[in-house]
Amino acid sequence: MKRIVLKVGSAVLTEHNRIAQDRMQNLVDFIAKLRGKYEVILVSSGAVAAGYTELKLDKKMLAYKQALASIGQPLLMNRYKKKFEKYDILPAQILVTAANFNTDTQVEKVTGTIETLLAHGVLPVINENDATAVEELVLGDNDQLSAYAAYHFDARMLVILSDIDAYYDKDPHCHEDACVRKVVHSIAPEELERDVTPNNSFATGGIVTKLKAAHFMLAHGRSAYLASGFDLTDAENFLLEGRHSGGTLFVPEEEA
Repeated sequence: MKRIVLKVGSAVLTEHNRIAQDRMQNLVDFIAKLRGKYEVILVSSGAVAAGYTELKLDKKMLAYKQALASIGQPLLMNRYKKKFEKYDILPAQILVTAANFNTDTQVEKVTGTIETLLAHGVLPVINENDATAVEELVLGDNDQLSAYAAYHFDARMLVILSDIDAYYDKDPHCHEDACVRKVVHSIAPEELERDVTPNNSFATGGIVTKLKAAHFMLAHGRSAYLASGFDLTDAENFLLEGRHSGGTLFVPEEEA
């Protein structure tokens, strides 16, 4: 069974400073379908937003953001657990930092946990350990984490579900004639060096971090797919029916 890493960001999971329950339920329903065809590893943002629902701290301050993450992680996982119950799917939390990918020994430790969970039908839910990883909290993002996870945990494809529904030839917010790049084999260096512009108060990325994640996958001979996390139609068509109706597929030239 093909293994994929599915990444969903804060822009999808949060709305009006709280967890977007309907979108989370749609995600859970989608993952339940995917598990009939793929081994799925989920990389999920949303802990800080979940914490903010209980304690209104200023998330711009590092110590407060860490506190919100520590409050929100169990709340986020509890919501996932309840929503997956109707499918008899058990989610398991794995918190990581960049250090977990620094050496082969560290990677092997996490990989052993991932493989054990998947072998027993458990859904691994990965997030950055924002409560203690100071440098990663300031500079890191789950797009990069998901790319590292896909590579080190032997997934052939990274799927990013976002408020950005595809990679365009120009900014669609500024240009009505912007066109979707449906299939991409390489990403220009200048595209990877643009300023990060998240569209959500809890998000840390934007198109640039997604392009960096896709670039990492391409550089390692793997594929990535970017699609809307608000409307999962394109992702369902692509992953479940093999129809590329929307979104962008980043694929190495030799696999095209």
